[in-house]
Amino acid sequence: MRGFKVWRTVAMASALELATILVAGSVAVVAEESPITLKYVGSWSNLSLYRNFEQPFWSETASAALDDSVRFEVTTFDQMGLKGPEVFRLMEMGLFNVAAATGDYFVSDVPPIEGLDLPALAPDIETARSIAQAYEPVLDEAFQEYHNAKLLAIVPYPAQIVFSKDRINGLADLKGKKVRASGRSTADFIQAVGGIAVNLAFSEVPQALERGVVDAAVTGSLSGYSAGWGEVADYLYPLPIGGWDFVVTAMRLEDWQRLGPDRQQALAQAVKADLENPVFQAIGDETQQGINCLTNAGACGFGTPAGMTLIPIRAEDEQLARQLLTDVVLPRWAARVGRSWVDGWNETIGKVTGLVAGP
Repeated sequence: MRGFKVWRTVAMASALELATILVAGSVAVVAEESPITLKYVGSWSNLSLYRNFEQPFWSETASAALDDSVRFEVTTFDQMGLKGPEVFRLMEMGLFNVAAATGDYFVSDVPPIEGLDLPALAPDIETARSIAQAYEPVLDEAFQEYHNAKLLAIVPYPAQIVFSKDRINGLADLKGKKVRASGRSTADFIQAVGGIAVNLAFSEVPQALERGVVDAAVTGSLSGYSAGWGEVADYLYPLPIGGWDFVVTAMRLEDWQRLGPDRQQALAQAVKADLENPVFQAIGDETQQGINCLTNAGACGFGTPAGMTLIPIRAEDEQLARQLLTDVVLPRWAARVGRSWVDGWNETIGKVTGLVAGP
């Protein structure tokens, strides 16, 4: 009987050890197969770019493209209480893994980004797309150098155009006027035409126009309509002197490398097919929809038209814009960045536009 008890004790111990080994093995398998969770911080939460494209892509499409082996927790910089310029600095510190922001926010941290969206560089959405595609390798190198990050996407907001309280007939009429600029190079352009560039937050513009703090302001057509700028400005001049306010998305290089070649390729393909392509296709329509809603130039699908007067773009204005870009804006930008970045611009955007930056 004593031998039986000993045998039973040994058997029970062996069974317990086996069960422990099996459970440990199961835990290891589960841990190995658990999806990676990455945090994504997007652009303005109240605008259509985030609501219609960023949020669904990073919440659903990106994970599906990676067979649910990676999941993304999605929020925006304004929902986090951030101002915008610090987004990529915080990403580099590891507070989140993927982020998107407009170039104007981080131009002081990544000077080459300014070359993507110079005033009147891209008169239409097709040219804007060609410029963005050409400049991708340069910006990817810049993000790796300045933020240890991998460039993932470049997408535009609607064209950044002029809202004026007083009638203007073209660029020359901005001379002497106080104009809210949407970035440093836009400020250079306004000064070159003889205007006074004013730095104001987007939310401060309607009151500033109403009180005469500024005479005109630059922003996207649809965002200006949504924010009520059409109620305090009477004239709309649609030459994109503020560019397209590109939003750039990047991932921490450490996280990108962690994905491995197969998932890197899958994510890059999904970004092109399901984020960049749809945004570029939609933004041309959104730009025109914004103009329609501001001026009643056509059907407005977002509400009651504001009744602004649309000022046509004249050929001489396009010629003047190109001259100011060549003679003033490009040289000033080239002086702010290193020679290698100027060479990169000339080899990419320069070939698309026929322009040359620097001496």
